[in-house]
This record gives sequence, C-alpha cells and structure tokens, in this order.
Amino acid sequence: MEKILLVEDDRDIAELERDYLELNGFAVDMEGRGNAGLKKALTGDYDLLILDVMLPEVDGLSICRQVREQKEIPILLVTARKDDIDIIRGLGMGADDYIVKPFSPGELVARVRAHLARYRRLAGCHNELAENEALRHGDLRLLPQARRVFVGSEEVHLPNREFDLLEFLLRNPDRVLSKEEIFESLWGQEAVGDISTVTVHIKRLREKIETGGMSHIETVWGSGYRLCKLAADF
Repeated sequence: MEKILLVEDDRDIAELERDYLELNGFAVDMEGRGNAGLKKALTGDYDLLILDVMLPEVDGLSICRQVREQKEIPILLVTARKDDIDIIRGLGMGADDYIVKPFSPGELVARVRAHLARYRRLAGCHNELAENEALRHGDLRLLPQARRVFVGSEEVHLPNREFDLLEFLLRNPDRVLSKEEIFESLWGQEAVGDISTVTVHIKRLREKIETGGMSHIETVWGSGYRLCKLAADF
C-alpha cells in the first residue's frame, strides 16, 4: 500500500482529504504543523507528499525545498491563492504539481494517482538503466549509480572507500593495479599516510565479497592487485 504524508493545518480539510485517499487504497499520515511535517517528510518512508502552502512554523514551500534536496518522491502543493506567485515559487522549488482551493476530493485523488504512476514509470526506467550499467565479476554485481553491491542475490553493504576500491578494480579488469596507483586514485589529495592502508582495505573488502567461496581479487606479489581470472576467461 502506497503511503502519503498530508501536511494541512485545517483539521476539517485534512480529515476529508485523508478519508477520500484511504477509501481509494492509500495509507495516510497527517500533520498540522510545519515543523512536525518537515521532520516526518525527511525521516519517513513516504511515496508522495501533499503540502499546504500556508502552515504554522514552517511553510509548505520551505518543506518542499528541503525535501527535494534529499528525496525524489512526488510533491503536490495545495494553495488558497489563485495568483501565480505560490505556483511559480513552488514549481521552482521542485514541486511536481499544485491544486488550488477549493477543489473536489476526487480531483485530489486523481492527481495523486497520476503522479504516483508517473513516478513508478520513471523509477522503473532508472532501475533498468542502473542494472544495465552494472559492473560484474562472477557472482559479484556492483551498481555504480545506486552504490549497491550484490554477491549472488545477497546485498553487501560497503563503506564508501571500500566501494570505491571495488569499483576501481572492476573498471580495470585486465590490469595489475599497484598500491601506489590505487592509493593516488582513491585517496588523491587526502593522501597523507602510507600506502599500506591499501592492503588493509583489500583485506576488508575480500572478507565481505568472497564469502561464497569465489575469489575476486588476486594479489600479484611485488606488483599489486587485479581481478581474478574467471574460468570462462581462459
């Protein structure tokens, strides 16, 4: 069930909107004040936001701007003003649509459905693109844009530096990469310590991605590291 956050300070309007949305199969959380609405929007797992523009404490436009900096979910603004200023500002801050009071609950439900359907299509295209761009080695799969790693069907959570190290190796499958080259490429201007940190990160990375018995990273003594040759490569 798709979940909606409704931030509206008029209790009667909020309850009417909630009832129609719930009758149409949505789960709805309500908040009447801007601060609480902003906190829930940023921390909650919502599929769509409905924000009244005029709210106590933090207005709907500010909530829209801050949420859009972190999330790509659909945002629908509700305004009582019929002039263009709120509409222009809201769309400029990342809102997907607006609706002017008074409106019918049926119109609200129709717009919510339309934006959720559009979001699902876009998300599907993005996931397909990310999957097509995956870097692979045997049972290992790395999705660069999503910054996710899978060994078989199990997801492996890597710290940023280990993720970057693995991606660097996967993008250079036929090369032996020296510790110096790895250190310079990954640490860059931050490189203050010694290159032995590469060995430590390789060890930690192996412990996380080589749990299924398949080796992925080969040590070339005196030279550095490279991806192991797979049986099909011989």
